[in-house]
Amino acid sequence: MQEKQKELTFEEALARLEVVVKQLEDGQLPLEESLALYAEGIELVKVCNHKLDNAEEHIRVLLADDKGELMLKELQQAKGEG
Repeated sequence: MQEKQKELTFEEALARLEVVVKQLEDGQLPLEESLALYAEGIELVKVCNHKLDNAEEHIRVLLADDKGELMLKELQQAKGEG
């Protein structure tokens, strides 16, 4: 995964992915450019999936205590980080 894409927010990665998909769907690019865009799109999908996995893990950490109140437990470092 490219360093620049690791730094993207979910929203930025998704917006760029939408642009890539539109360019590929247009079908006006030479083969080499299409392949490069396709590869970029795959990396953007990985970024989005990683961000969504982390968000899902954070949501799962919210637990109800015995009074029915929500509390946030400390997360272990996410897989693949650090």
